Amino acid sequence: MTRLWLKTPLAILGEGAEGGIVVEDGRIAEILASGAKPSEPVDEVFDASRHVVLPGLVNTHHHFYQTLTRAHPAAIDKELFPWLQSLYPIWARLDPDSFRLSVRLALSELLMSGCTTAADHHYLFPGGLGDAIDIEAEEAQRLGMRVTLTRGSMDLSEKDGGLPPDSVVQDADTILADSERLIGRYHDRSEGAMVQIALAPCSPFSVTKRLMMESAALAERHDCRLHTHLGETEDENAFCEERFFCRPVDYLEEVGWLGPRTWLAHGIHFTTEECARLGRHKVGVCHCPASNAVLASGFCPVNELKAAGAPVGLGVDGSASNDASNLMEQVRHALMVGRLNYRSATVITARDAIDLATVGSAACLGRTDIGRIAVGLQADLALFTLDELRFSGAHDPIAALVLCGATRADRVMVKGTWRVLDGLPVGLDLARLRAEHGAAAWRFA
Repeated sequence: MTRLWLKTPLAILGEGAEGGIVVEDGRIAEILASGAKPSEPVDEVFDASRHVVLPGLVNTHHHFYQTLTRAHPAAIDKELFPWLQSLYPIWARLDPDSFRLSVRLALSELLMSGCTTAADHHYLFPGGLGDAIDIEAEEAQRLGMRVTLTRGSMDLSEKDGGLPPDSVVQDADTILADSERLIGRYHDRSEGAMVQIALAPCSPFSVTKRLMMESAALAERHDCRLHTHLGETEDENAFCEERFFCRPVDYLEEVGWLGPRTWLAHGIHFTTEECARLGRHKVGVCHCPASNAVLASGFCPVNELKAAGAPVGLGVDGSASNDASNLMEQVRHALMVGRLNYRSATVITARDAIDLATVGSAACLGRTDIGRIAVGLQADLALFTLDELRFSGAHDPIAALVLCGATRADRVMVKGTWRVLDGLPVGLDLARLRAEHGAAAWRFA
């Protein structure tokens, strides 16, 4: 087993780690105070004196396939419901080859931004794409990224009063059978797991009550997590009140989802009482600041949720609403949007924003082995330099990553292995990927 000393970083987000950390067997083996040396000999020393070291960032909500439809003319300048209605017929043309490229590109973008763990919510299964989650698992393994792959689903189409067209939905029996197959094949419950499966009926306006309830029972039986969009728009509130005669959080409780197994995407339109309920039941919420801004959906009540005890993480959301897959950018967006929402410069700090993307996101995914720099935890690390002009004159290196706008990590480590070197993913031809993905995307024009 190789022992690697990341020596004397410029700055590190780890208490008492000014002298660096020792990595062994995929974990953090030692944390060294300033001037200290490893307790045992090391095989390799990496001089980190140019680097700011963060825990690997954790993305808790994404739609990888949407990299194919960024800035699409059919959807620009629209809010969520008309945005979805414009894009569903286009997404219905998704095929295995273009999907694979979309996943590879999204994971590469994330990795280069310092993200080491990503949760994807894939809910579109047009004909011929039944193995979408298998493709995602293969691509994640190829890049060496940690993933929570959520088996998304839609079984409530336009003809049944839902939002999506018939061509992109499946029946509940097919969805539940495939969910069990994926759990059996990929869901790793052990510490340091590289692939986990969660169940993710898409949203109240695209799934039936039966699917929500049976997914909850399946997750309980197989010890996996639950994920869905909730509280994203006022339109969603109106839909739930009209169809289910209650608000979205009440609906969540009715179908058996109000518990610590669940994390939600967006969580914007919650009342103070609903925030308290979610916190009391330890329901996680993924904050998606850029997507919320692009779609004009509103402000997530991050501080109210945290104060109530709800885990709050960070996500890039779909690359056709965010139009990017860069989690470090989202950290800065979370800071800016949070201060605008609360009209205060003290209500959220740069370190608070980083915490959303690390410890908060890890909690949303039910992971206690990632998200922090501490002895025994997984060696998932993002190393940034401050060499660009934008950082010149910065005095607090960690705050500078957020305030000055870091976008790209210099090195990224997952499970003790370097996966990004000199800003580039190891073993990946980026120029070829850009060309192939771009060609695939033109088919969705």
